[in-house]
Amino acid sequence: MKTAQLHNIFLEFPEICTDTRKIKEDSIFFALKGDNFNGNKYASAALENGAAYAIIDEKEYVESDRHILVDDVLKALQELASFHRNHCRAKVIGLTGSNGKTTTKELINAVLSKKYRTIATKGNLNNHIGVPLTLLSIKEDTEIAIVEMGANHQKEIEFLCSLAQPDFGYITNFGKAHIEGFGSEEGVIKGKSELYEFLIKNDKHIFMNADDPIQLQKLGGYIKKYGFSTNQKEFYKIAFSGANPFVKVIVEDNSIESQLVGSYNFTNCAAAILMGKYFNVPLEKIKEAIEGYSPSNNRSQIITRNGRQIILDAYNANPTSMKAALENFSQMEGNHKIAFLGDMFELGSITPTEHQNIADLATTLKFDEVVLVGENFNRVETNLKKYSSFDELKNFLNNNQLHSESLILIKGSRGMALERILDTI
Repeated sequence: MKTAQLHNIFLEFPEICTDTRKIKEDSIFFALKGDNFNGNKYASAALENGAAYAIIDEKEYVESDRHILVDDVLKALQELASFHRNHCRAKVIGLTGSNGKTTTKELINAVLSKKYRTIATKGNLNNHIGVPLTLLSIKEDTEIAIVEMGANHQKEIEFLCSLAQPDFGYITNFGKAHIEGFGSEEGVIKGKSELYEFLIKNDKHIFMNADDPIQLQKLGGYIKKYGFSTNQKEFYKIAFSGANPFVKVIVEDNSIESQLVGSYNFTNCAAAILMGKYFNVPLEKIKEAIEGYSPSNNRSQIITRNGRQIILDAYNANPTSMKAALENFSQMEGNHKIAFLGDMFELGSITPTEHQNIADLATTLKFDEVVLVGENFNRVETNLKKYSSFDELKNFLNNNQLHSESLILIKGSRGMALERILDTI
């Protein structure tokens, strides 16, 4: 079936499902494949549970005219998404970077939705499947779509740009993330910059942090760039005015106080403010959006448990974000500071060095207590407490009472699931 024909069906049944456990009435089921599953086997079950059509790529599973056979289900999903993106009138903002993508995306959406009909990537569905699903959520009346793009190897952002065709773009930063796939920090910069390359090649608009020397160097001669800066006159001025614990900024003599912990969230707020100004959202509405946004999903959250104040930042971690979190934690006021740090993943050959660096940094910052968790941290040379697994940490917590008025930082990669500490303390 041609993509245009499939798109006509999609316009009649605009709900997409890829999981038979979450089938919605009159949806289209795409029978994707993975290392351990074959969606074709569940196509009939999807139809029985209410799907209007099932898109499959193995002929033996065709049982009715509601089974639509294509050469490759994933490719069909991606091509449909690209076709739909070009069918709709919405402007697309592409967003990538090593740290802060999802928070920045949520802030941008909060600001722009004050004036426009927007859609944005749900959660962190930002890969070769998530981006198509986001594009397919664009409605006829959507004015702006904010599309988050993740990557862990070269050419991935380039491919996602070919699907999303962004009109605008922003890179949060370049850090030590996914080194295993990118090969080096230079590889990270090259991979993330594929967004810039697409936008420049197609004469599109770029938002930038003009205080980031890498961005400034790469975009110095490009005309269609719009930046924020704390001190450069040629860019929109947004001043940082503290983060103890919540980030505060000054814009046009107006103070804006977010609900985000950590000075590292300043640039995330600034990017959303810059885009709000570009799209003519009134400043009072921008302030309302930034101050009203409350983080969730273990990202820069402040939680109180039994008199203890906890900074829960356990959604993900890499050396850059870990260093920023520790330095910010060191500047916060607290009677008894405890940092729980979990392993950082996907670092490849630099894994031992970077875990040692973080342990050394944590030692110099002189917190009251630092607890390292995971096999990688367990191998470092340090006098800090360290446990090879969460179960070992749990045993320690069950047998040792933490200070009753502690200020606690919890930071680690998603696979460590350190938010489980909350159930113990």
